[in-house]
Amino acid sequence: MSTPHEPRVARVAAAMADPARSRMLAYLLSGEYASAGELARVASVTPATASTHLARLLDARLVACEPRGRHRYYRLADADVAHALEAMALVAERDTHDRAWAHPERRRLREARCCYGHLAGRLGVLVFDALQRDDCLAESADGYVLTDTGTRWLGNLGMHPPARSGRRRFAYRCLDWSERRDHLAGSLADAIYGHCVAAGWLRRGSGRAVEITPAGERELMPRLREGAR
Repeated sequence: MSTPHEPRVARVAAAMADPARSRMLAYLLSGEYASAGELARVASVTPATASTHLARLLDARLVACEPRGRHRYYRLADADVAHALEAMALVAERDTHDRAWAHPERRRLREARCCYGHLAGRLGVLVFDALQRDDCLAESADGYVLTDTGTRWLGNLGMHPPARSGRRRFAYRCLDWSERRDHLAGSLADAIYGHCVAAGWLRRGSGRAVEITPAGERELMPRLREGAR
């Protein structure tokens, strides 16, 4: 009797299923690189065991590795992996969502966090809501394009829109893990997050957490709540 074909999803799911590897992947959701030593500490395993886990994640094409001198640094392979991880978290917590996000540490993540280079959490949803409310986005075949109003809206924040690239989607909706509503993903969302950090309105906290600074409360939040045409 022939062996049935194993769907690739089974192989990928098996690579994600180990608790240590899951902790590594969750840590990399920030979109930044991390060393093998950092990931070993996050996963609470020895460096040798971490190397074995990372080899498995590389083989499944869930992470990418960049050698720098004598060291190797790891990141998620791409945005598709990040979205898959958050989608799996949505399914895993569908019966315990409110209780799961009641923990103080997770409440910080719920307010604002980094998801593979763009904003997520309540702040990420608020940014997307403001862009839609102020007619900054128009639907396109692969998500959204920026309208003339949107270009002016960004200009009022002191930023220029990023150039469109054939390699990455420009702007599209992404279901938020904690809010269960959409936030904005794509190169436009990455640029907005990067500008807010550079302007001193946001700062990275511990792990994936993002904090709104006093300057952000004064200069960014009123624009999101009231519009900035």
